[in-house]
Amino acid sequence: MQPPGPQQQQPPLYAPSNGDFTFVSSADAEDLSGSITTPDVKLNLGGEFVKESTATTFLRQRGYGWLLEVEDDDPEDNKPLLEELDIDLKDIYYKIRCVLMPMPSLGFNRQVVRDNPDFWGPLAVVLFFSMISLYGQFKVVSWIITIWIFGSLTIFLLARVLGGEVAYGQVLGVIGYSLLPLIVIAPVLLVVGSFEVVSTLIKLFGVFWAAYSAASLLVGEEFKTKKPLLIYPIFLLYIYFLSLYTGV
Repeated sequence: MQPPGPQQQQPPLYAPSNGDFTFVSSADAEDLSGSITTPDVKLNLGGEFVKESTATTFLRQRGYGWLLEVEDDDPEDNKPLLEELDIDLKDIYYKIRCVLMPMPSLGFNRQVVRDNPDFWGPLAVVLFFSMISLYGQFKVVSWIITIWIFGSLTIFLLARVLGGEVAYGQVLGVIGYSLLPLIVIAPVLLVVGSFEVVSTLIKLFGVFWAAYSAASLLVGEEFKTKKPLLIYPIFLLYIYFLSLYTGV
């Protein structure tokens, strides 16, 4: 009878595959070491993979992922302020040159002042004319703006009655821009104010300049023989504007 030999180790009935748990005895556990790593969860945002944090993953698993959603930037919200307010400085500068130099021989396309009206340019001109007309009486500012709005409305209604094809916005822009000649002569009047004759001639020149700039844009060929009926009130309007500046 053979002595009992060492007990042969039976192979395990189930061989664990890679990635499954393996139970070992306490005697063999001393030689084991390792670490547990969490899987990386990545989001595909526009073709780029971004690693999520543990808190983000937790919220998504609990159904609160909507808290982490970020709206895409709207290109319309990133416009410059001037573009948002529809202010074109180059266009305003060109219109100012058209008004200050109304002679056709200079080659300016002056019809753009009428055909492409804007609000901010004329408003800036009217406000600037109001500023130089203050002389310590702040009520003049609101009065000049009122005359600009309702005076333009009067010219608009008269033009439509006479058969002209013009919009109120066009009249408002042309009348506002055409105040520029009065602004140009204002510092000259400060210098020659003591010379009554010279001062009067400069005032008449400024009024004729402003009235011609406005009338040449507003009074078209459609008025035919009725042109004086529209030129005269435009001339009176600028006389009144000048009287608000000089205080006469």
